[in-house]
Amino acid sequence: MTPLGTPVLANIIDDLVARGWSVQPHFLANSLTLQLATECRARHAAGELLPAAIGRGDGKLINESIRSDSILWLEPGQSAACDEYLAAIDALRLTLNRELFLGLEDLESHFAVYAPGGFYQRHLDRFRDDDRRTVTVVVYLNDPDWCEADGGQLRMYLPEGERDILPEGGTLVCFMSDRIPHEVLPARRQRLALTGWIRRRI
Repeated sequence: MTPLGTPVLANIIDDLVARGWSVQPHFLANSLTLQLATECRARHAAGELLPAAIGRGDGKLINESIRSDSILWLEPGQSAACDEYLAAIDALRLTLNRELFLGLEDLESHFAVYAPGGFYQRHLDRFRDDDRRTVTVVVYLNDPDWCEADGGQLRMYLPEGERDILPEGGTLVCFMSDRIPHEVLPARRQRLALTGWIRRRI
């Protein structure tokens, strides 16, 4: 299992209360990050990841001028590595419920691959007609040698100004889905992530 110690979860809670977002390097063990990255690349090579849409329901559409990643939704039992990741995020969900009384019920999550030059313009992670998405969770699966010159930063638009997060492998970024506009800046290399939303009850 991922070594998710109490201090890590406590730090996330403190950050979300104080500022609405948290960044935790090495949230996933290196071995699990590598397994997930290998699976993501293999499924992408096999054509299982499809161009991501924007919107939901009948309003869904693919617009690569806004968003240019390809995705594959995770399902329990898909692989041992994915199940271990889902268990780690569920531990976070239970902690959020216990400490913040958010009424979080489930997680939706997908692999996301951005080809070199790929991006996702500024947006919020809350639909206008569905407010269940409460906490956004992103875990990066990139190689350990990812550096500033490779780009692909997550840019968060905060009250105090912009904050760029380098997508280093194993790093978790989480934030309140309805509060923080953000975008994915273009990368010079293929960029891998697991993106998800912990959702509250209806």
